[in-house]
Amino acid sequence: MPNTKTALKRMKTNLKREERNKTVKSRVKSSVKGFENALKAENKEEAQKFLTRAYRNIDKAVSKGVLHKNNASRKKSRLSKMFKNKLAI
Repeated sequence: MPNTKTALKRMKTNLKREERNKTVKSRVKSSVKGFENALKAENKEEAQKFLTRAYRNIDKAVSKGVLHKNNASRKKSRLSKMFKNKLAI
């Protein structure tokens, strides 16, 4: 238990942020998983739809401060690489 008022407040705000970050990260992971599943099913239209959704969710996570911009850039690059490699085959 915190000893001071400021420590108590920090604890409360950290819990709020942790909860928000969990939902944002979960949304990113879900959209990436949907994209990967559409790629495995070789459904290009569905994969394209999930790819744009994943990009949007990753960018939102960056704007909220949940992901670092370089981390997001790397994720988006890897997703587009997967998509291009699947189209080439």
